[in-house]
Amino acid sequence: MRVVLVLVHPRPTSFTHAAAAAAERGLRTGGHEITVLDLYAMGFQPAMTEIERHAYHGDDPVVDPLVADSVAAVRQAEALVFVYPTWWSGLPAMLKGWLEKTMVPGLAFVFDDQGKVRPGLQSVRLIVGITSYGSPRSYVRLINDNGRRILLRALRLNTGWRTRRRWLPFYAIDASTPEQRAAFVADVEQRMASL
Repeated sequence: MRVVLVLVHPRPTSFTHAAAAAAERGLRTGGHEITVLDLYAMGFQPAMTEIERHAYHGDDPVVDPLVADSVAAVRQAEALVFVYPTWWSGLPAMLKGWLEKTMVPGLAFVFDDQGKVRPGLQSVRLIVGITSYGSPRSYVRLINDNGRRILLRALRLNTGWRTRRRWLPFYAIDASTPEQRAAFVADVEQRMASL
C-alpha cells in the first residue's frame, strides 16, 4: 500500500517523533511504500496567503512548491497516517494549515456535472490518526475531540464512506510514565505492521 505519513511536531526529540518513527518502522515491516511529510522539517508555511486564497478557486489552486509536493504525494496515496500532538483540544495550526492548503478542489473533492461535490481521494482506503493528549480520555470525550472529528469524519468525506479508519490515542501524557510511553510506541509499531 502507498502510505503518506504526515508528521507534525517542531522538536525532533519529541514523543510525537518517537511515535512517527515507530509507525514508519511498522509500515516498512508490513511492506508498505511510505512517503514521510515532516511539516516542520520541510519548512511548511501553514498560513494561507492572499495569493493562495485567490488561487484556491481558480484552475490551478496550488501556488507553493511545498504544497505541490504534498499534493503529488497525496494523489498517489492509498492510506493517510497523521502523527501529531493534540493542542488546545484540536489539530496543531501546522496540520490545520496543511489540510487547508493541500486538500484543494481537484484533489480532495471534485464537482460532478450538476455541480455537486464528490470525493476526490478515491484511492485512499485508510485514514489513521496517532496523537497524544495532555488530558485524560474522559475530558477529551467531554470536549468533543476536534482533531479526531476533522480527520476521521470531515476528511473521510473526501475519500468516501468505505474508507477504513483507525485512531491510536495516548491520553494524559503529562501524567504518564516512561514505561507507558514506551508501551504505546511499541503498540503503534505493531499496529502499523499489521495494517
